[in-house]
Amino acid sequence: MFLSLHFAARSDVGLVRANNQDSAFAGPHLLVVADGMGGAAGGDIASSIAVGRLAALDGESHGPDEALDELKDAIAQAHAEIVQRAANDPELSGLGTTVTALLRAGSTLSMAHIGDSRAYLLRDGALDQVTTDHSFVQHLVDTGRLSAADAENHPKRSMLLRVLGDVDADVPVDISVRETRPGDRWMLCSDGLSGVVSRDTIAQTLADVSDPGDCADALVGLALAAGAPDNVTCIVADVVDIDAQADGIGPSSTSQIVGAAATDRHRPTAGGSSAAGRAARLQQQSARVEDDDDDARGSGTWAKVKPWVLPLIALLVVAGAAWGAYRWTQTQYYVGSDGIDVAIYQGIPQDLPFIQLETLIEDTGIPVATLEPYQQQRIEDTIRAGSLEEAREIVESLTVDIPEVTPEPTPEPTSSPSASASTAAPSPEASASGRDG
Repeated sequence: MFLSLHFAARSDVGLVRANNQDSAFAGPHLLVVADGMGGAAGGDIASSIAVGRLAALDGESHGPDEALDELKDAIAQAHAEIVQRAANDPELSGLGTTVTALLRAGSTLSMAHIGDSRAYLLRDGALDQVTTDHSFVQHLVDTGRLSAADAENHPKRSMLLRVLGDVDADVPVDISVRETRPGDRWMLCSDGLSGVVSRDTIAQTLADVSDPGDCADALVGLALAAGAPDNVTCIVADVVDIDAQADGIGPSSTSQIVGAAATDRHRPTAGGSSAAGRAARLQQQSARVEDDDDDARGSGTWAKVKPWVLPLIALLVVAGAAWGAYRWTQTQYYVGSDGIDVAIYQGIPQDLPFIQLETLIEDTGIPVATLEPYQQQRIEDTIRAGSLEEAREIVESLTVDIPEVTPEPTPEPTSSPSASASTAAPSPEASASGRDG
């Protein structure tokens, strides 16, 4: 039995975004979807770096035992390059990308996953979401604080706890190995698809549309019909047994690159002439017209105001804006460090001359040093929260991976003469050990 992949990759900028920050690669041995973030340029660069580093693995050189290590090494190299690009260009600060990748070696698939891009497996008519989102909302679901149904529309569903970004620390990546078999259909996608198309609709489409290319087109079309507020990227790949095919002809071995990493990355959306596309453009045009009308009305009003009133009005506007900005800062919260422990602050982590914009609300008692390195970096950079409750939930999510330390049992005292003598007159070594403990 000789297994191969029959695949197709598609990516669309969507109906709202100005550029495509997703990247994807599909080849005979490798499938990768990366969803970039960090600004118009940063997201493009981060996802392209990840796909570029991983694309080199699409070959026969690796065996089943080496595939997992090669996948981890390629992701580590992509992480190092992203960190270096951010260090060389301050404007790229904060760039990052999700990565979901499958590397085939024989009948096994090595998987790497970080972020909220997803991998689905359709086997025997049943659809299984293989990956778990590294998001704040998924943490709430995992801890029983939020139902899966409510998570689909939660306002914080795009808040990620893990990405491959410019944090110079080891970021945990989910790694696994899976057996595959003929008839399996894999689908990798960015949240631009899974965020607007329901799981049931995805399952039905994967089951009904047999050709991978037609199926990928149909899935992207469904996202566009739903408004496509984000970039939409997906890969559909069927596992086939070439030896079992009557004609003995295998699927195409030509790799496909789509999205920001592709040469046609500036291609306009395929949904431009659809009803959803027209609606999105009309909404944007309406917003611009309203802004222009407001400006015109404002200009006519101000032209009638006497010149001596203008300075007073300007002063009142500045004072009101300053007070409003200060009041807004006091509605914000963030998780940071008080120098030793993780702490929750009200306000924002910035100060102005003679004005303190943050107040310590809670000292959690969790030493920053006990967190994982990448979590320590996040605390140093501070994590914003919309409410005190949300800040507390973020703190709890940080403590999930803190290892439990089991104290060593205290030796029981003995009644021997030597023990009594030791208790009555402890040696210098014993006294020093007691201070250290």
